[in-house]
Amino acid sequence: MSWQAYLAVGIGSGIGSALRYGVSLASMSALGSFFPWGTLLVNVLGSCLIGWLAATVVNHPSGTLARLQPLLVAGLCGGFTTFSLFSLETLHFVNQGQVVMALVYILVSLPLWLLAAGLGGRLALSKAPDNPDR
Repeated sequence: MSWQAYLAVGIGSGIGSALRYGVSLASMSALGSFFPWGTLLVNVLGSCLIGWLAATVVNHPSGTLARLQPLLVAGLCGGFTTFSLFSLETLHFVNQGQVVMALVYILVSLPLWLLAAGLGGRLALSKAPDNPDR
């Protein structure tokens, strides 16, 4: 991997992290802090985006998005989404004696992330020109 790719990942991560922070603040302001809506939202949106990017790159391996993959996938999506914060928030529920809320958070989050990634991939494939090599 070239130094430019590392730089792209770093820049994308910074942008993604700043966006995640903004979404978290906005969701707390709008919905309160009783549930980590911001983390749920960024992980669903990020999963959809990464699914779309991956499918698009597969269909256009020499396209612009393929060249920007370090910036967009590892960088932007990696910085925007957060499994570590999800883990911390889940443990916070457990430590506060809110085990049911922790389970709800897990049981809502994981399927939504998977569905969003699948939806992103389907959206990209629905827009892709027919590829006889597939």
